[in-house]
Amino acid sequence: MNLYLAGATNRQLDEMLHACGLRTMPCSLDDIAALAAQPVLQPNVVVIDLRGRTTVPAHVATLTHQHPTAGVVVVASSLDPRLMLEAMRAGVTEFVTDPVTQSDLKAAVDRVAAKRPASEPGQVFAFVGGKGGIGTTTLAVNVAAALGSRGVAPVLLVDLNVSYGDAALFVGAEPRFSVADALENVHRLDESFLRSLVGRTKFGVDLLGSADRPLVGQLEARAVKGLIDCAARHYRYVVLDVPRSDSTMLDSLEIATTIVIVANQELGTVRSASRMAATLRQRYGRDRVKVVVTRFDQQAEIGRKEFERVMGGTVEQVFPSNYRLALGALNVGRPLVLDNHNKLAASFENFARSLVSDPSAEPPAASKPTGLFGRFALKS
Repeated sequence: MNLYLAGATNRQLDEMLHACGLRTMPCSLDDIAALAAQPVLQPNVVVIDLRGRTTVPAHVATLTHQHPTAGVVVVASSLDPRLMLEAMRAGVTEFVTDPVTQSDLKAAVDRVAAKRPASEPGQVFAFVGGKGGIGTTTLAVNVAAALGSRGVAPVLLVDLNVSYGDAALFVGAEPRFSVADALENVHRLDESFLRSLVGRTKFGVDLLGSADRPLVGQLEARAVKGLIDCAARHYRYVVLDVPRSDSTMLDSLEIATTIVIVANQELGTVRSASRMAATLRQRYGRDRVKVVVTRFDQQAEIGRKEFERVMGGTVEQVFPSNYRLALGALNVGRPLVLDNHNKLAASFENFARSLVSDPSAEPPAASKPTGLFGRFALKS
């Protein structure tokens, strides 16, 4: 369990929480406003030290309203009815007073944490090319950019071409760390370590890019699975650019929501993509594997019906050919979908929309107060 500790003026609460095996992230009372403004609040619990204060910070109510599944515990100097009533009105359900004991503090944290619904892992979209040079990275980058531009949920783009991949070029980034650093330290992977490795792009997407060096040691599927699992636990959407020739990567996609096989209308690519589709469908299930066609030409000898017959399934999306625009976007490091004034950009946006399941959900019903507040049952 992770938690923020807001407003503590000494090490007492921090030491108690650490002794309970909890990792704390200290912040000031003024930082509560920033926590409330986050699209997704990552910690399980926020402990607010109000000892020596007679009022509850105004942004606590915003925090509990914006993040109804986040648990909030107030630590106060005494059972001040006015402060308790104000805290209840702000959505706080746990109230601990001096002298604070480790057992009382841990019990309050456990109670609010238990009310949180188990968080669903984020959606993972893996893009695999039936052949090199057909626009797989272009598609992965533009889908990530389309999702990130909405600004409603965190998005992570991972270049699983461990060495010398190109995703960073497509987004105009020069990351300090890489996917190789994550795979070489998979035993350390948690939210804090992962976020120390990713770089932020200019358009709302985090990037874990490829390395400019070979991986140290042998690549193991266990490490790749651990990285994808960690990413899915801390990002709503994870987009993977997967190398087609690396069997370890292809064997590590159990958690993927959707595996997208990218092909074009060249005979060699169609044959390679059909074999890949059959293998991945057998391993991961037919419903999870989708096929798309890039640089689609209505006049090509291999039409859509012929393509679908060879692939053994429907084509989910075709993307029109516009090499000049795609090359220009790559050269300036800005995904084409961000300037949606052409058919190719519109097709990227449409496909990204089709991948995402409905993220809307009704906020959980308010539960009855427990702990100390439950016993007092103060009314406004």
